[in-house]
Amino acid sequence: MANEDYSTQRLSQRYRFSDPNMDLFFLGALGWGPAGGLSAGEAFYVAARIKDGDADSWADAFERQGEILHAQAEKWQQRGLVRAAGEARLKAFACYRSAWQFVAPGERFLGLFRNSQGLFDQAMGELGLTAIGFSVPYGGGVLPGHYYPASDPAAPTVLVIGGADTCHEDRFLSQGRYYLERGYAVALVDLPGQGIVQEQGLYWEAAVEQPIGAVIDVLTARFGVGKIALLGMSLGGYFACRAAAYEPRLAAVMATPALTCPYELFSGVAKQMKDTTVQSEAALRNHQVLMWKAGATDLEELGKRWEGVAVDPALVQVPFLSVLGMQEGSIWKKQTEEWHAAIPSAKKSLLKLDAETGADAHCQGSNPLRLAQEVDGWLREIL
Repeated sequence: MANEDYSTQRLSQRYRFSDPNMDLFFLGALGWGPAGGLSAGEAFYVAARIKDGDADSWADAFERQGEILHAQAEKWQQRGLVRAAGEARLKAFACYRSAWQFVAPGERFLGLFRNSQGLFDQAMGELGLTAIGFSVPYGGGVLPGHYYPASDPAAPTVLVIGGADTCHEDRFLSQGRYYLERGYAVALVDLPGQGIVQEQGLYWEAAVEQPIGAVIDVLTARFGVGKIALLGMSLGGYFACRAAAYEPRLAAVMATPALTCPYELFSGVAKQMKDTTVQSEAALRNHQVLMWKAGATDLEELGKRWEGVAVDPALVQVPFLSVLGMQEGSIWKKQTEEWHAAIPSAKKSLLKLDAETGADAHCQGSNPLRLAQEVDGWLREIL
């Protein structure tokens, strides 16, 4: 892999594409399959129509497959096959969501994103899933989310927070559906700089416990949630660590991986880009989107903004599960292991997932179910 010597890596082996960015997100698209995303056959059909590293061919191939699946859903809906329609519609959502991954900020990105949102909401209805949309007022804007009530009103709520590249709807496929099926209530939400919240001038922020606190306010007031367990993924691992330190209403926190100092990660990415002589179009497009989400013009500005920002592990008393896939780069590994060792929580666990689990990729994108199984088992022991 082109970036395997860099400590910011998220994969150390190749799955389908030589371009490491495409390979990571193709693996993610495959990982969503068991929860309602594309089947392996569909995903590889799309992959065969993508030129390695070519951002436009990626977007075109996934969008075209989304159109095909949406049309199929319409045919089944007209025949009264509502469940089949919902299943095809959820796959279409997954296609449109993957399509925007390497599209630069602008009209096409927003069009693909909003199409994916419409398909997601329609699929939830057709599948008979109680997905209640909610909005959290914050910073002069709103943070969008979905809440899924449990059949047992006393069940804990799992609040899933994604990272730099995600939207809250795709967290349904990566984790949310698994917890819902296991009897939990589930809340999914976009924080500043996630989804398209940056359109409102709300970007990633260091004191992320503030928007998380605002989300908890709404979940408590509107849905009467009791115990809340927060799961943060990728950059969301920093959000989780920060919330664990400053938000006392959380009953448990999980991070994959645990990220305590984003500056180290951003600096590593800057070094990688500087040392790589030729960047693929996919990498450059993804970089543009991430800078948009961060509210920065370049990595130098981003680094200056986040320099000195870190979470103090001494503040963490809440039960905390740190998860580490063994393909993660050295920065992810170092911060996760040091965090686990330093937090004084009486109920803390460090879970390392190696190759034989199939869940050793970044945030367990290669086997999301294994992450849900581990989190569920841990929660049942400590809550």
